[in-house]
Order: sequence, then structure tokens, then C-alpha cells
Amino acid sequence: MGENWIKACEIDDVDEEDVIRFDFSGRTFAIYRSPDDEFFATDGLCTHEKVHLADGLVMKNIIECPKHNGRFDYRTGEAKGAPIYVNLRTYPTRVQDGEVFIQVEGAP
Repeated sequence: MGENWIKACEIDDVDEEDVIRFDFSGRTFAIYRSPDDEFFATDGLCTHEKVHLADGLVMKNIIECPKHNGRFDYRTGEAKGAPIYVNLRTYPTRVQDGEVFIQVEGAP
């Protein structure tokens, strides 16, 4: 697969228009499957109060934090308004042989 790509999940682990949690090397990520059947990855904790985004609600291309209903565009990480002001970090994804990989700096 190449340097810095890590397997996050199987494609069937994520329903369309949903999100799952993925932990790796002491970090938490969120893996999303869009309504267009594309996969995206962001940091897994809300930038507002560090709540797990995998417990949130996905609506089209938006993830809503379960604590204060802050919203992000998970494709770009863009914060979409109060109480969220800091964007999420996003990560490249790749699908190969039914598996979803994300590119993470420092991964073996």
C-alpha cells in the first residue's frame, strides 16, 4: 500500500451516510461513508470539547457533534458555526480490495 497508509476498516463496516470510530497508536479517527459511497477520514474528536464524533449524527456531508450539536463538513473538516470554530483535520483515504485505508503521518 505504501508508506503511512493504515487499514482503518472494511468497507462494509460503515453504512452509507454514517460514521465509525477508529483508534490507532493512541489517536482517535472518524471514518465516514458519504451518500455517494465515498470514504472520508477526520480526527475523531470534536474540536470544541473533545467528544467522540462517531457518536454523532451524519446528514449528507455533515457530522453533528453529539454534545453541543456543532457541525463539520467531514469532506473538508470545515467548522460550520457555533459552538465550533476550529476545523477538523482530515486525512486522505483509499479503498482497496474491500478495505478502507487512511494516510496518517508517522504510521509504520
